[in-house]
This record gives sequence, structure tokens and C-alpha cells, in this order.
Amino acid sequence: MSDNSFGHLFRFTTWGESHGPALGVVVDGVPPNLPISAEIIQRDLDRRKPGQSRYTTQRREADEVKILSGVFEDERSDGLRTTGTSLSLMIENTDQRSKDYGDIRDKFRPGHADYTYFQKYGIRDYRGGGRSSARETAARVAAGAVAKLVIPNVTIRASLIQVGPHKIDYANFDWDQVDQNPFFCADAQAAETWATYLDGIRKAGSSVGAIVEVVAEGVPPGWGAPIYGKLSADIASAFMSINAVKGVEIGEGMHSAELTGEENADQMRADRPLPKFLSNKAGGILGGISNGDPIVARFAVKPTSSILTPRQTVTTQNEDTDIITKGRHDPCVGIRAVPIGEAMMACVLADHFLRHRGQTGRDGGIGFGRNDI
Repeated sequence: MSDNSFGHLFRFTTWGESHGPALGVVVDGVPPNLPISAEIIQRDLDRRKPGQSRYTTQRREADEVKILSGVFEDERSDGLRTTGTSLSLMIENTDQRSKDYGDIRDKFRPGHADYTYFQKYGIRDYRGGGRSSARETAARVAAGAVAKLVIPNVTIRASLIQVGPHKIDYANFDWDQVDQNPFFCADAQAAETWATYLDGIRKAGSSVGAIVEVVAEGVPPGWGAPIYGKLSADIASAFMSINAVKGVEIGEGMHSAELTGEENADQMRADRPLPKFLSNKAGGILGGISNGDPIVARFAVKPTSSILTPRQTVTTQNEDTDIITKGRHDPCVGIRAVPIGEAMMACVLADHFLRHRGQTGRDGGIGFGRNDI
């Protein structure tokens, strides 16, 4: 079974554990002759890596990526380029503290994957959760950086829009603010509120959930496929595969249940070169296929399961006990999920771009007044 892989034509497979010597990703389906470098990938990894503020885990990892295969630099070329073969990327773990988990080796952490992994495999890596750790997402971010090279005309950005009960004010939304605060938040005022709120959560040894919004602009109409190949379904699958994600919505999402048909339908008017939509309740996707509007999706991240508050649980021998999880953990894991969401959106879009081009021979929709179908 290939349950460590994601995608079809653009497909990646991650490997490694939280406390192993390294983790990494093998990316297949990368077109040849794309300019690439470790520095390009590193830019995205640096946004996700731990220890960058007091609001994330204090584990110190450089997350330095190494390109092991799938590239070549000819003396006549202008730099490193992809060869079209499997691209292998590795990130070494350098700051594991496995001893922090010695007290819970025989206990299941409530809310964590400890119990279900044990039930499935009969063995579990109690040192940070092994494959269930958010540490695995570093490999996804590396794959996402490669995916962005496949779709250079698409802009993908994300912002944290809610922490616990505290939401942003869309009247203050400014993409330029995302990299100006430790929360990747497009609302500077909300970021100030979150700082005070999370200081209290962190000092209490607790954690809290969050919501991330991801927007992809420049996606032409036509990407995606009906029924079982829906672009929206693959985006939802990608986001739900991220550690600690418990909900996904596209466009108006759950709120659409409150709307009337008149309110929900995105009306259309003629324009050039393509018609325009007067609103974007659909989040850029109709019938599972992109319509040319920005793709808007959100996902909810639950509170980090590892907290200092004593919780009731059982042992691997099915005996009642209490547990306190020591070590270094994110008070809000949703913060570092922002670049992860961007990466997974990029991987889905790169895959659908290649699938659309493979089936139709075009990069996007057919336009109007053309006879190419």
C-alpha cells in the first residue's frame, strides 16, 4: 500500500520520523528543465521551521534541505535544472530530545494518534509520535516549493484568520502583513490580540486551535474533473491529511447552508477575454472544476494534544492512569500550518495542471470565439 504518497501526475512520497536521523520526500512527475536550487526550497522551509518565536515549539531545527537526485547542472547551462526523473530531498533532524518522552512510553496521549497507531500496527514510536508528528510536514513544504515551480503563474498565499475564539477583521486584511508578525496573519490588529492571548495559553501549559485560509490566484478555468477527480475534493483531501486538521471548507463552505439560492449563486456578466463572476461564493470551483476566480479554502486545526495539564488516559496494558506531556510543543500548531497549507495547495494545483494538460493538450480553459475543440 502506498499510504505515504499523494497525487497522480505530480506525486510525492514522504519518509522519516520525528526523532529519526532524517526525513525527506521523493517527488515524481516534475517536468524537466525547470530552474531549481536548494535556496528556492529553503525559503519555504524557513517559514515552517520550529523555534522562530515564543508561540511555537522551541525545538531548534535548521531544516536545511539537501537535493539528492533529479537535478543536473551542465557547464553550458545557467544553473541547476530538473532532469524529469525522481527528485529526492532530505532534511536532517539535529535537535531530538527523545528522553523527554520516557515517562509516557507506556501511556496513550489523549487526542493524539498514539492509541490508533498502536491498534493498527501493534507498535508505536512514542518519541514525539513518529510519523504522526507534525515534523513530517517539513517534507511536504519542500514538495510544495517544487510544485510552485511547475505552476509559476499561480500565486498561493495563506493567512491565519482565527486563533481560539479570536477572529480577524477582514476590513483590516492586508497580505503584506502576513510576514510582519509571528502568526502569518493578514490583520495586524488581530495579531496583537493573539500575542496577549497566546502568552496566557503558553504560560498555562495549554494549547488552542486555529483556522487557516489559503487563496490561490491565477488558476485558469478548466482545472479539475467531474465526479471523482474534483479539484475541491483533492484540496479537501490534501488539507485533511495535514496533522491535527479536523475540518475543511471551500468558498462559503458551512456558511452556504444559511444562504438562499439568490445569495449563493455567483452571477455572471460578459467580459473579455472571459466572463466575470460578480461574487465568489463558490471559492473558485464549480462542479469540481476551477472557474478562473481565486480559489479560496480554509481548514481548522485542533489544539495541540501535548499539554502540561494532567489528563486521564490508559496504559498499553489497558490500565487507568494520568498523563502530563513534557517536552517542547506548540501552544498553537495552527501557526506553522500556514506555510503547510500553501504547500499542499501548490501540490494539488501542480497535479491538476499536469492532468488537465495531459488530457486536453491545453494549460487552461478554451476561451470564447475559438475553434480548438
